[in-house]
Amino acid sequence: MAEKTRYIGIDLGGTNIKAALVNTETGEIAAVQSAPTNSREGHDAVIASMAKLVDQISTESGFGKDEIGGVGVGLPGSIDIGKGTSVFLTNFPGHWIDVPVRDQLSRWSGLPASLINDARAMTLGEWKFGAGRGYDIACLTLGTGIGGGLVINGRLHLGPTGSAGELGHLSVDINGPQCGCGNRGCIESFASGPAISAMAMKAVVQGRETKIATLAGGDLNRVTPELITEAALAGDRIAREIYEFAGDVIGAGVTNIILSVSPGRIVIGGGVAAAGDLILDPIRQSIRRRCFLKETDQIEVVPAKLGNTAGLIGAAVWARDHITGR
Repeated sequence: MAEKTRYIGIDLGGTNIKAALVNTETGEIAAVQSAPTNSREGHDAVIASMAKLVDQISTESGFGKDEIGGVGVGLPGSIDIGKGTSVFLTNFPGHWIDVPVRDQLSRWSGLPASLINDARAMTLGEWKFGAGRGYDIACLTLGTGIGGGLVINGRLHLGPTGSAGELGHLSVDINGPQCGCGNRGCIESFASGPAISAMAMKAVVQGRETKIATLAGGDLNRVTPELITEAALAGDRIAREIYEFAGDVIGAGVTNIILSVSPGRIVIGGGVAAAGDLILDPIRQSIRRRCFLKETDQIEVVPAKLGNTAGLIGAAVWARDHITGR
């Protein structure tokens, strides 16, 4: 019997659940579906919504469940791959401590299921079909938090329970601000979307000369990385300095990654990465200033290529590899 190539990838977000049928040989996606997460209704309701999306994708795509190999789910937090449970989802009510997501979804969907951290899913997707294809990579996704993942010697590096690759929580300042993870001075505490917005708000409150307040209509609640990008592209010096600082911090962390595992490419994705070279160039410059034990000209810092589909594709590929034992 021919090996199945079509798997469903699910990306569980705080606001929405996204799902799609993925051809794991080509990376092509079809029958994309989404639903509100409604996490306050509890994990059973959320898992039921995921199972419903599986049914919808099977119906829309015309592929019966006997033709689909399984379901991969990218979860935004700590998981135990072996047990198929969520360990701790930071921004979900109740934190989903020891929830048997894999087994429950498998029962309700009628398909074998597999779990992976959402940033590791993005890493796998970008390595297999995106900006990291053909390289060992370190991948960072810059958003509300900073996630990450590593591909070393052609394999996604997960460690014994699937928790390896938390690159956003590398500490670059032992006396830095406290991070949500409990440590101090993590990359995330300096360069996540909220941290970048907070720097802009502080500049406005301090009365520094910037277009940010005008673009926000005087409402600091409207200050976002996207607005700061707009200001920077319009020549705002403060906005550019904010991205230069964030990129410098990320570059310091990436230097540690380079010296530890020597990836061939650094792939930067997530919403904040939409700033493009405003943040990528400072990352590159920071690496050149800090990394002396390796030829940095051999290491490219590149934007992610697959956008919002990377996590879906990566989760599906992970399901195929994990379920078939590749």
